[in-house]
Amino acid sequence: MDSIVVKGGGALSGQIPIAGAKNACLTLMPACLLSEEPLTLTNAPRLSDIRTMTELLRSLGAEVTSMQDGQVLAMSCHGAINTRAEYDIVRKMRASNLVLGPLLAREGHAQVSLPGGCAIGARPMDIHTDSLELMGAQIDLRDGYLHAKAAGGKLKGAVIDFPFASVGATENIMMAATLAKGTTVINNAAREPEIVDLADCLRAMGAQIDGDGTSRIEIQGVDRLHGATHRVVTDRIELGTYMLAPAICGGEVELLGGRINLLQAFCEKLDAAGIDVMETEKGLKVARRNGSIQAVNVTTEPFPGFPTDLQAQMMALLCTAQGTSVLEEKIFENRFMHAPELIRMGAEIEVHGGTATVTGVKKLKGAPVMATDLRASVSLILAAMAAEGETKVSRVYHLDRGYEHVVAKLRGVGANIERIKDQ
Repeated sequence: MDSIVVKGGGALSGQIPIAGAKNACLTLMPACLLSEEPLTLTNAPRLSDIRTMTELLRSLGAEVTSMQDGQVLAMSCHGAINTRAEYDIVRKMRASNLVLGPLLAREGHAQVSLPGGCAIGARPMDIHTDSLELMGAQIDLRDGYLHAKAAGGKLKGAVIDFPFASVGATENIMMAATLAKGTTVINNAAREPEIVDLADCLRAMGAQIDGDGTSRIEIQGVDRLHGATHRVVTDRIELGTYMLAPAICGGEVELLGGRINLLQAFCEKLDAAGIDVMETEKGLKVARRNGSIQAVNVTTEPFPGFPTDLQAQMMALLCTAQGTSVLEEKIFENRFMHAPELIRMGAEIEVHGGTATVTGVKKLKGAPVMATDLRASVSLILAAMAAEGETKVSRVYHLDRGYEHVVAKLRGVGANIERIKDQ
């Protein structure tokens, strides 16, 4: 098992290229199941989760070819379809559940194992299954698998009111509705950039979709979809993560491909904390305004609010802020598992339920720490980069699911960081 060793100290300088969005690409890939013609994705991130989705799609009968060092994915699903998504693959990653809608739409039936992924709280499938049942599917849970069948072999349009703005359910139902008979309306739909990116791709394939980016999405079903080539949107979570690197360590870094409109609420909190974010021709440039970080309060919310996937990294920044900050996690319970590890580095953090109170300290200290999930992993690395002494972050396999070449990117702007093999 690998670990990452970081020696703190020193300001950062240079450029970091931002990859295509993991969460967008994992949603776009199952869209290949909706057509017999090829779907090609460019600007794909090179991550273990992408390899897992590739494995899953191949098990279902799709041909997936990785080109240009993994940044182009050519997919085709023109042959016989296997409609059973096996547990051994699905358990590795929650996004695997996104094959359910496309399989039901194309074949009229599917068996999909309940998914796995990071242990950051309950994320039930009820909203997915309830919505598909409104579209005429019969779904039973047996032996850990969702057994789904469309009445008459074809889904039908429906008006669906989500109890909350679920990103995954919005994506699953959007794909299912493209080939359903009639019109589907999703009320209280998620509005994330990844939703708009999926809609753009599906439209390029011939789908009729309106309202993406708003809370009401309307999809008029069509008889068939055709092939397309689509560029994956910039990863706003990787972008936000690396924006925090110069904020925590000092210096100035340019994030290539970044856009403020992907992270408006996040950028507003950085501004309040004393961090300047400037748009450039190539992306975004980030630097501390006057050398100090000010305490700010953060509440995670669905887009366009502050992203839950940047909460752990923001906590790392606030550990050395002047004053006391309160972080309220409203998306996932059990998402403060990084807090005890930051405390090992000298942070002052109190957690009560879904709220963490962070009192800034002058300096964090290097220490051996353990990563608990994907975003917690990188939050510990960020904290270590500004800490005194050496920090060893164990169990960093989580990182490979969401950040490509993280060591090389951070070393490229001056961080003293290396990945080692544990004995």
